[in-house]
Amino acid sequence: MSILGNNTAYVAARAKARKASLMDRTRLRQLIQQSPDQLTVAVADSGYRTEIDLYAGHFTGGDLVEAALTHNLQAELSNILGLCNGKVRDLVEIYTGRFRYHNAKVVLRAIVNEVGVKKVAHSILPEESEVNTPWLRIIEESTTLRDAVEQMRRLPFGKALLAINEDEGLQVYEDALDRHYFKHSMSMLQGGSPDVRILRNHLAGEIDHHNIINILEGHAFGLSSEEITNALISGGRMIKERSFAQVASNRDGLLDVLRQSNNFNFDGFQETITSSDEERTLDPIITWLRERELKQMERMSYLHPISALPVIHYVSTKVQEIEDLRFIVRGRMAGLATEVLEAHVL
Repeated sequence: MSILGNNTAYVAARAKARKASLMDRTRLRQLIQQSPDQLTVAVADSGYRTEIDLYAGHFTGGDLVEAALTHNLQAELSNILGLCNGKVRDLVEIYTGRFRYHNAKVVLRAIVNEVGVKKVAHSILPEESEVNTPWLRIIEESTTLRDAVEQMRRLPFGKALLAINEDEGLQVYEDALDRHYFKHSMSMLQGGSPDVRILRNHLAGEIDHHNIINILEGHAFGLSSEEITNALISGGRMIKERSFAQVASNRDGLLDVLRQSNNFNFDGFQETITSSDEERTLDPIITWLRERELKQMERMSYLHPISALPVIHYVSTKVQEIEDLRFIVRGRMAGLATEVLEAHVL
């Protein structure tokens, strides 16, 4: 027990040290001010030099930065898992397991949108990282969604994808992946220890956020109540399964359910919905919910400093840094205004 305890304290300390080295808001604001040409050097100087150098002979511009960021994240996830053992590793793996589902979505989207394997290998799933080899092979050898699903049949979610009617579109497959990840993860989080209970509650909060976005998107696209209900995931804390029909019927139904929830800043959410309506995009809501998740994650990592939670908090924050950098680089390359980038990132 002492060995595991020592490892837990060691891994938690390492995770906190790594989190402290991530970029703060000031640094991100400086990056947003950079020209597209300056950004590659700026990202390299921010801790991604090794990966930028690794890919510099193959890519330039946004492709170079995107490949470097993805490679860095994959290596870091592998590295941090390698430090963990026992129960801590089990809990961290539940959280990091979502990236396998993300890769499956990348593959399915590439096939539906007829994006060539070379283009995917140059950005989202860089071929220099061995982790991506099987995913790229699926893209190369598939012409339809069904072809890809057949090749994924041995993966944990393979049966869930094979059970889908062949005529269904991409969204149904993506919904099935989300549902499988959360159902599988929640089933693994059994027991009454504080870290397990807190992580389970956090994932339940993520399910609520996922459902809120699906409901609002469904209403915006004019989907029927039944179609919206079918896309919802069970297991949330605020939106229980018994409320699905109410929240799927109209936006007021959703707001009524959220208004009754404890520990939910309903007034702040309503203000964000007003901004979303004015801007005619769900981006403010997505950003608001993501910030809520990060605050919850930070709080739980402090509550139990010697547990898996600081490690999961670091992984979450690292992923956010990668997403922010990717958005800044792609946004600057596309000529987005500084104010737009700051609104999404800061």
